[in-house]
Amino acid sequence: MASLSRWAAVASVAASFFVCLPSAVRATDALPPAIGPAEPRVEPVQSDDGIYHQSWFKESFLDLREDLEEAKAQGKRFVVIFEQAGCVYCVKMHQEVLSQRYINDYVRKNFVVVQMDLWGAREVTDFDGKTLPEKALAKRWGVVYTPTVLFFTDDLAGKDGKSGRELEVSRIPGFFQTGTFYDMFTWVRVKGYERDEHFQKFHIRRFREREALKKTGASAN
Repeated sequence: MASLSRWAAVASVAASFFVCLPSAVRATDALPPAIGPAEPRVEPVQSDDGIYHQSWFKESFLDLREDLEEAKAQGKRFVVIFEQAGCVYCVKMHQEVLSQRYINDYVRKNFVVVQMDLWGAREVTDFDGKTLPEKALAKRWGVVYTPTVLFFTDDLAGKDGKSGRELEVSRIPGFFQTGTFYDMFTWVRVKGYERDEHFQKFHIRRFREREALKKTGASAN
């Protein structure tokens, strides 16, 4: 019963914040709660090359236009994550951020994710039809850190001949802590990049919401 009361408090505070949301954000998907249950943890899987991944990451043929269209058909957004073996912050992303149940669930349910190796040799077909190895694609897109999370437009209509760099709507250029990581995925999902509220202001508002929820005794655990 204590657990139910706690999450009732979460819902109540979250609802009060939702009423105050700018109409520009309310115009699309409703925002998820600012925090949620971290347990049971979602443990990542480590490949033979030492890189961690999530079991639900897409097994892709690496034709990115097809991957995006598939995501769109599922009502999801398309994301590419560049990682590399030996990347401490890639491991932290999996073990400290994506391990939290509410974050993992939100990303899994709302995004199709393709993982790439910063130094990989697999052949990838960019959105403009150019085929090149993962490491060359990373250079073409200006990816220099790992992890780097790249978010793409949800509609390719009228965008023929454009590469991923031109179709990107936002990116996480390195390791983001739990709240910032979750907020960026949320901001992209509700198309905050098309509105007047800059991500930093959105993130601050969501941070304050989390702080208010903590005062009610609710927590991600």
